[in-house]
Amino acid sequence: MKRTFSVKAIWDDEAQVFYAQSDIEGLHIEAASLDEFEEIMLDAAPELILANHRSASEIAEHPLKDLIPAILWERSETEGVRA
Repeated sequence: MKRTFSVKAIWDDEAQVFYAQSDIEGLHIEAASLDEFEEIMLDAAPELILANHRSASEIAEHPLKDLIPAILWERSETEGVRA
């Protein structure tokens, strides 16, 4: 059972948003700021991991401490450039 997932915020200069690069199935984020990105990620990522990366039998058979994933959150190297 995979216990570590990664999320990286990448700045799209053309669209003027941060978007997610992640190994969490279903995690698609676009946000104008890193704070907004982080808020969305922290809300959505754990639920998506349970829904898309854990089977019902894993949830039933393993202690909660074994189901809680580590999420490696890598903020963008740029805060975004505003025109």
